[in-house]
Amino acid sequence: MTAESSRKALLAEFRTRLQEGQRLLREAYFADAIAPAMLTGRCALIDGLLRDLWQSQAFPQDMALVAVGGYGRGELYPASDVDLLILLSAAPDEQLQAKLEALVGMFWDIGLEIGHSVRTLEECLSEAAGDITIQTALIEARQLTGDDALFERFQDGLQSTLNPQAFFKAKRIEQDERYLRFQDTPFSLEPNLKESPGGLRDLQVILWSAQAAGFGRNWADLKAGGFVTEEEFEHLTRCEASLQRLRIRLHYQLNRREDRLLFDYQTTLADQLGFQPTEARRASEVLMQDYYRNAKSVTQLNVILLQNIGAAIFPPPDLAPQPINERFQIAHEMLDVAHEQVFFDHPSAMLEAFLLLEKDASLKGMTARTLRALYRGRQLIDDRFRNDPANRALFLQIFQQPRGLVHELRRMNQYGILGRYLPNFGAIVGQMQHDLFHVYTVDQHIMMVVRNLRRFTMEEFAHEYPFCTRLISEFDRHWLLYIAALFHDIAKGRGGDHSEQGTGDARDFCERHGLSAEDTELIVWLVRRHLTMSHVAQKQDVSDPDVVKAFADIVGDERHLTALYLLTVADIRGTSPKVWNSWKGQLLQDLFSATRKMLLQGGEAPAPHGVIQERQSEAMRLMRYFALSGTVHERLWKQLDTVYFLRHSAEEIAWHTRCLHYRPNDEKPVVKARMNPHAEGLQVMVYTRDQRDLFARLVGFFGRAGYNIVDAKIHTTRHGYALDSFVLLDVSERDSDREMIPFIEHELTARLNSEAPPEAPITARLSRRLKHFPITPSVSIESDDKGTNYVLSIVAADRPGLLYAVATTLTRHGATLQTAKIATLGERVEDTFLVSGGGLTQSAGRISLESELLEQLKI
Repeated sequence: MTAESSRKALLAEFRTRLQEGQRLLREAYFADAIAPAMLTGRCALIDGLLRDLWQSQAFPQDMALVAVGGYGRGELYPASDVDLLILLSAAPDEQLQAKLEALVGMFWDIGLEIGHSVRTLEECLSEAAGDITIQTALIEARQLTGDDALFERFQDGLQSTLNPQAFFKAKRIEQDERYLRFQDTPFSLEPNLKESPGGLRDLQVILWSAQAAGFGRNWADLKAGGFVTEEEFEHLTRCEASLQRLRIRLHYQLNRREDRLLFDYQTTLADQLGFQPTEARRASEVLMQDYYRNAKSVTQLNVILLQNIGAAIFPPPDLAPQPINERFQIAHEMLDVAHEQVFFDHPSAMLEAFLLLEKDASLKGMTARTLRALYRGRQLIDDRFRNDPANRALFLQIFQQPRGLVHELRRMNQYGILGRYLPNFGAIVGQMQHDLFHVYTVDQHIMMVVRNLRRFTMEEFAHEYPFCTRLISEFDRHWLLYIAALFHDIAKGRGGDHSEQGTGDARDFCERHGLSAEDTELIVWLVRRHLTMSHVAQKQDVSDPDVVKAFADIVGDERHLTALYLLTVADIRGTSPKVWNSWKGQLLQDLFSATRKMLLQGGEAPAPHGVIQERQSEAMRLMRYFALSGTVHERLWKQLDTVYFLRHSAEEIAWHTRCLHYRPNDEKPVVKARMNPHAEGLQVMVYTRDQRDLFARLVGFFGRAGYNIVDAKIHTTRHGYALDSFVLLDVSERDSDREMIPFIEHELTARLNSEAPPEAPITARLSRRLKHFPITPSVSIESDDKGTNYVLSIVAADRPGLLYAVATTLTRHGATLQTAKIATLGERVEDTFLVSGGGLTQSAGRISLESELLEQLKI
């Protein structure tokens, strides 16, 4: 047999061993699901293959084959790389270099994915001395075969280069930077099992720091050294095993390395792991809640154990603690329990601890001893604890402090205190919301809403929302808003109307905590009505006095109006960074101002004639700034009816008049665009002879130009001209609205002059989130209060071309559009149109339009 045929036979033998071994490991894992056995089993399989392959090549005695990284740690996931160091005593000659290159080729040929380096002992230690990343990989080195003495010299040399203090600091900085990459939260929609906060890396950082300081290599070593308690040891192994099971399943499911829990994989994983759906939640959502709770526990343990290890690496000065009271003291600027049984002797001190942190800005946090005591003592928060008047008073005091509320509420949530004290809050911890606009779990969203309300009270953030800052500064007992925020979504996931269900929880809390009837009524009302203002502002015409009157009847007085406005702004801003924009802010502020004005006038809607007269007078006043005569408006206004003046603000009327007063009968289209004077985006006015498919043509043009329509007012003059106004937001994030004005004016005018058919917007691929959590579209057509027009409401998944599809469908049915309110909530749209004509007066006509729209809205 030739050397080449012998080599091929050898490789085939090793390849078969690898494939068969991995098949058996997979079968065993799917039979018993024991993660550590699978991880160590794959390591043992690869160890044997590499040793035998190494021995078959007759390498010199003064070399060593070393496993590093995760492989060195003894953990190999199904699709993880095999990281190797080939350690030499001296630089290789050409013959040895060729043999090493052949060896690496053989590793790949038998089916291993290798990450390798070839270094002399001197090179290895030199590179490690100045590089924390290399130190981290080498610190877990494990000899596979070769020169024992060489590997021992390597370990001794590596240990001598390690500076435990510098290593610890570097790892903490790395962790902080890693957390920032993942928005500093373990509650990402698609978390990374390895890198996200609460993932495997958080556990590995603890062990790396301990190893660098010589405290041990595993959890058992840390327990033996007193760094980990028995309870923490059990919790660590459970949390680690949970993450290991998910990662193993993910690798097996995809047959490749993937550490992200993408929407694409969550449903299958939930099914494989036996998670069952409930009436209100998918199995994948149950899986993710289990993951989030596990991740939260990992972050807790990470904080406690790194504090413990850090205290041993950086012994603090031997200073006597400063007593605060018989239960607490200050130790090195941290809140410390007077003794480890404090919470068992005084359970109420668990709430007192957070209150003390709020009151003393010099305290930087809690000592590891205090956190451990909290962790053990949280089980004492039971019905007896909750019913204690002293504890109820302490809990309310936490909300009433001038500083520190958000930080301490988050800390209470992280360490399970908040969920124990409020079991209904505990039920929504880690609960995902697949509604296409919330990007946080329910508990994290609630924390964001409280945070937003708090920022309204802080001078350093007054520039963000000065109007909200002014309102909350004048709002007596504004801490009541924080309680309302805590309960506004607390009934999510129960099925049914969470706003209504949450009122029972809120009322029970208020009564148990001794709030006055007036304060209780406000909080309960806010929980019940927390979606109302957003609904009215985004779906109804806030320039209509009847709409404002109906909303004013709901709020009743200025205190309720102000409270609801502040909560609504904080709530929308707390759903997702992409949901809030200045246009929505302006809609809410316009509704607030109009409603407050009406309440101050006794709550009665003014007569339409009075409203029109007021707006016309204000428009005339505004036009005088442009040196226009007092009669300049007459030719245009005589073609405009009552509806126009009721739907448009005085400022819009003045703008339209300035642009059109000299050409109300112009046969050529007039297109004018400007920066939105009240919010971001553009305002565009189109004035042209009315035509059947005009709205579809305009929607298609704006979509192709990269703009979303967020508001449309469609009007037909007495002499048959369309006077349409649009508010546009740039979806392409070009930040070039001002430069786009001449383009829109010129190109749209040319399109209208050409009388070309409508052009559909450019299509784009649907997001994965929409693909895996689709919305069933809904369409309703109802007569308005006056019976002359119809309100068309659409709820659907957002996608490019959606509004164009609606517009062309309305055109085919001969329906005339009066107004459009376009509300986009993340990837969900809730659009409202006022339409007339097209056979809508007949039931058959409405059913036909509704059916075709539903077909168009399907993804």
